[in-house]
Amino acid sequence: MRRNLGSAAVIALLAAVLAVACRKEEAPGAAQAESTPAGAVEPAAAPGSAPAGAPSAASAELVGGGRYLVTIMGCNDCHTPYKMGKTGPEPDMTRMLSGHPEGMKLPPPPKLEGPWGMAATHTNTAWAGPWGISYTMNLTPDDNTGIGIWTEDMFIRAMRTGKHMGTSRTILPPMPWPWYAKMRDEELKAVFAYLKSIPPIRNRVPEPTAPGVAP
Repeated sequence: MRRNLGSAAVIALLAAVLAVACRKEEAPGAAQAESTPAGAVEPAAAPGSAPAGAPSAASAELVGGGRYLVTIMGCNDCHTPYKMGKTGPEPDMTRMLSGHPEGMKLPPPPKLEGPWGMAATHTNTAWAGPWGISYTMNLTPDDNTGIGIWTEDMFIRAMRTGKHMGTSRTILPPMPWPWYAKMRDEELKAVFAYLKSIPPIRNRVPEPTAPGVAP
């Protein structure tokens, strides 16, 4: 009788152990959660894995290439307003690529004679010549005053055709779009990706004025 009871106890114990083992195999995630103390730090992600929502290496490389191109192409020379520094005019990088200042009121441009074909403001953002007066545009991704609503295709067509937004008015001097039109598609895509990544600045640039029309 005692032997029968001892055998039954051993069998019951083995069955309980097997049941627990089966539950752990069926729900490894739950077992791991139960074994992690409250407030403990989760294990670090595997090397090379990107956090959720982080830009991919490819997109980061694209933006980095665009930053390099925008820098060496002199985009800041006209699209970033200049201010007077200790050693002379210098770009005001707090308004980087935001175009001609919205609140800057201009008198009529000086009369140009002889070999003088154009004049510019001290900010380097408004230019007068035979075409009238042109203002450097806001290249930041502000939706209302910049290129926030532009698509990549619109940007490339603008650089290829010299038409604002790729379809409308002619892009006026001093914008050297005929040279930029020679850039490869991947270079223009990189420039656009970088411009979309910079902080948006709300600054509504005036529309160009025709020759003889006051600003």
